[in-house]
Amino acid sequence: MRIFQIIFNPTSAAELAAMPKNLQLNILGEFRGLPTEAMSTDLERFGKMEREGRVLHRMRLGEYRIYFERHALGIVVHRILNKNSLKDFLFRSSLPTGEDEALEANPKFWELIEAARRKDGRRGAAA
Repeated sequence: MRIFQIIFNPTSAAELAAMPKNLQLNILGEFRGLPTEAMSTDLERFGKMEREGRVLHRMRLGEYRIYFERHALGIVVHRILNKNSLKDFLFRSSLPTGEDEALEANPKFWELIEAARRKDGRRGAAA
């Protein structure tokens, strides 16, 4: 059986650590069935955003949106954001489309994802 890992980059790990313990457990519990699904499907039930060959998936969990992508070892969680921060982001961006389409088309969203990667890279973390 292939080993499957859920990798939280330093940014998403910090976002998770800042949450109350019961919410952390709830979020971690949502990943229970993901290994099987990620290895055997196209993750159709999750939101999907693509840009320049890169594919991010979005999992909704109550008030939070979890952004992740497939990795050779499993999945990498990039960000865990409150949905209200995303609504504010979309409002400020004046985008009249759906959440996934608006985020996919907006370079500022991808900058948000990449900023975490650059920040994590300075710490010597591999994501």
